[in-house]
Amino acid sequence: MVTKRAVDVSASLIGLALLSPLLVAVAVAVKLDSPGPALFRHERIGRGRRKFLLLKFRSMTHGASGRDVTVAGDARVTRVGRLLRRTKIDELPQLWNVLVGDMSLVGPRPEVDRYVRMFASDYDDILQVRPGITDLAAIEYRDEERILAASRDPDAEYCRIVLPAKIALYRRYLAERSLRTDFVILARTFAAILR
Repeated sequence: MVTKRAVDVSASLIGLALLSPLLVAVAVAVKLDSPGPALFRHERIGRGRRKFLLLKFRSMTHGASGRDVTVAGDARVTRVGRLLRRTKIDELPQLWNVLVGDMSLVGPRPEVDRYVRMFASDYDDILQVRPGITDLAAIEYRDEERILAASRDPDAEYCRIVLPAKIALYRRYLAERSLRTDFVILARTFAAILR
């Protein structure tokens, strides 16, 4: 969809320009809060199964290891990181991913290779489109960390219940996608953040 790409490029350029003071302030806050880079780069699988580096503001201690999923109260998350994750400000650097064509404003959230391989047949369809900063699943599972924190085995819970539910929502998006759908999802995302 040429029009969708034009919207992505225009919106990401405008967003990066308008939000540049906030982006600089957040980068400084991240650096002052804990040692390490301001940005976190993580390999994800994009359209056509092409790997790319997803950008986020770093919200965990530098070099943190452990489970792939994050739960509420995770000790790896920094003080500034808690605020960034709650407000979703940590996702703003993905406007660059949108600008360069790795992602779209709206589309199925990008996953790590492990989960893509685990649900390979589903992702054959899902990865026909660019992954997005937001989508139906991002809205529905806004409190995913809290949901997983209630589980004895968050990784298993994510694979068994949460990710299949997200995949169903990704498929729904693929069936209903249009510019109108994208604008509705963007509006619902902003409403969820402001709630």
